[in-house]
Amino acid sequence: MSASDHEAMDTPIPEPEQERAGLTPRQARAVRVALASVLLVAMAVLLAVRLAQRTSVLVVGVYGLAMILCGVVIELSRHGRTRLASWLLGVGLVAALGADWLLLP
Repeated sequence: MSASDHEAMDTPIPEPEQERAGLTPRQARAVRVALASVLLVAMAVLLAVRLAQRTSVLVVGVYGLAMILCGVVIELSRHGRTRLASWLLGVGLVAALGADWLLLP
């Protein structure tokens, strides 16, 4: 159909896609993987510091689970589940830091 045919039928001509604000899905996945990787290293360092202060199975459990969570978030992000990964990372890290504050002396 030509432009004159569209005008004759009183239907608007579809415009080219407008640029979206924000990240593309590929960029969002890359950001999430990078963020989870940095947090994974940070949890490992924090685990080492906490173990130097006090050796406890509970310390290993809390920070070990946080590190596993970061790995799960990396895998979810690689498979395109960035929103789920974002929520899981946020809730999981708040839970880990809360457990550190409440459970660990």
